[in-house]
Amino acid sequence: MICRSCGMKELIPFIDLGYSPPSNAYLEKDHLDKPEITYPLRVVHCSECWLVQTEDYAVAEEIFNENYAYFSSTSSSWLDHASAYVDMIIDKINLSKESFVVEIASNDGYLLKNFVEKGIDCLGVEPTSSTAKVAKDSGIEVKEVFFGADTARVIANSRKADLIIGNNVFAHVPDVLSFAEGMEELLNDEGTVTLEFHHLLRLINLHQFDTIYHEHYSYYSLISIESLLKKKGLRLYDVEQLETHGGSLRIYACKENASIVTNTFAINRILKLEKESKLGELAGYTDFQRQVDKIKNNLLKFLINAKEQGKLVAGYGAAAKGNTFLNYAGVKPDLLPFIVDNAPSKQGKFTPGGHIPIVNSEFLYEKKPDYILILPWNLSKEIAEQNIQARSFNCKFVTAIPEIKIF
Repeated sequence: MICRSCGMKELIPFIDLGYSPPSNAYLEKDHLDKPEITYPLRVVHCSECWLVQTEDYAVAEEIFNENYAYFSSTSSSWLDHASAYVDMIIDKINLSKESFVVEIASNDGYLLKNFVEKGIDCLGVEPTSSTAKVAKDSGIEVKEVFFGADTARVIANSRKADLIIGNNVFAHVPDVLSFAEGMEELLNDEGTVTLEFHHLLRLINLHQFDTIYHEHYSYYSLISIESLLKKKGLRLYDVEQLETHGGSLRIYACKENASIVTNTFAINRILKLEKESKLGELAGYTDFQRQVDKIKNNLLKFLINAKEQGKLVAGYGAAAKGNTFLNYAGVKPDLLPFIVDNAPSKQGKFTPGGHIPIVNSEFLYEKKPDYILILPWNLSKEIAEQNIQARSFNCKFVTAIPEIKIF
């Protein structure tokens, strides 16, 4: 296996999470007694460009298919984030009704609908037909393909983009060089690319191992992504820290020779933080497995103690990150009898690997659990506020990363 960014052949182990099915491969009831495909979930890092990546076992087309169950519009806070981004970026780069916007991995149209409302021409690129259909039904033009250099050339033959958006998609790409080449190919000479991704710095420092799953092929620091984009003629010109997904970066890039001025102060500030955490040397990656195993063991202790005391623990949020955690810990319905999720596409199904039933919120108030384990911990405040009525039966909320917290 080689580094997908720089081609380095000697990659170093980072973490081994055992074997797991794809985290969004939810099961119908009649599939529970059938064989389930699992893949090794092992991650390595490159000591040349410092990219962190999975060992490649799961194929993208097997994960992002017509049964893909993640719909961005499920989260109200994410919808607010998308709306605020659109207002910000229109002002920042002076978009107008003559501009053209392309979003890669446009999902169900959660973001592009804001451009449509403002009369700005846009196009979504989305390979999963289940989400693309929702976007199309709301009046958004969508190309149902994977994005890469070839796709970009087809679109660019008609029109080049003033803005290319990639929110939490770059991690999902096996061929990152083709993806970067495609963005450069599709972009206007003075256009902007914005990419949002979970920041490797936060993943390591806060032990957010559950954001590692087969859909995420790569994990980025600013060090690694700046190097990667440069290989394909893109220049990083600004960066912001975000609180989304447990701590993200939003980067701004343009063509190498664009006249856009680089915000050197912002870029150097993040690079300094990464270097202080040793993300540019081997020492920054050596202790992660031990910290993760400690978190896993603490969750198991909590669940076992609760069961021995006759307490009922319910899960909340059948998200991919929760499935990574539960499968690595070996949690089954005996310790976590059900998981509540607001997405109709998941309700009535079962989690991959653990086969835990996924139910709607009415089930929560019928069973009245003693604890609600919030699996998408990055949405803990939103979920707690949505379920404030749980206080009526003295239920407490629990998160397990970076440590067990009961509130």
